[in-house]
Amino acid sequence: MSTPFIRLARQDDVSRMAEIETSAATLFQDAGIAIYAEETPEHHADITPAEVWRPIVEAGLVWVAELDGSVVAFLAGRLEPDSLHVLEFDVHREAQGRGIGRRLLGVAIAEARRRGLAGLSLTTFRDVPWNAPFYASAGFAIVGREAAPAWLTAYLDREAERGLDPARRCAMSLRF
Repeated sequence: MSTPFIRLARQDDVSRMAEIETSAATLFQDAGIAIYAEETPEHHADITPAEVWRPIVEAGLVWVAELDGSVVAFLAGRLEPDSLHVLEFDVHREAQGRGIGRRLLGVAIAEARRRGLAGLSLTTFRDVPWNAPFYASAGFAIVGREAAPAWLTAYLDREAERGLDPARRCAMSLRF
């Protein structure tokens, strides 16, 4: 098995990011998990448009994993007051189960440390095995709304406004 090469994303990676996000979303469908009520097997309701990723790539806050010359995973972040917040983190289905996601997450953790941040944060599904349990295995802990900073609860609020079930979502953080 090849070792993935992790690097900062380039603008020419953005179109591949949509393919990876779509591929990763099929795991939910195959498991019978509806993320959004209007989602069907033919239509993923919330694949991020390229124009959202372009400025984040330009800011140097998207990392990709290449395997055998092809980009197979990405992690996009945003700088918040004391954290690198993970906006999106996807591994193409065909590349899953090889530790690529864990290596990519490790690069983001190292970058947050390098920047002198206090940790990382994200929002995820609490009841999906490859979501909250995966992050917990990497050292993340669920942060209750009452203990979360306002900027982190704002992510959960925006997700609820977009139609995600707030009972299934949680904020998590990894503190250094």
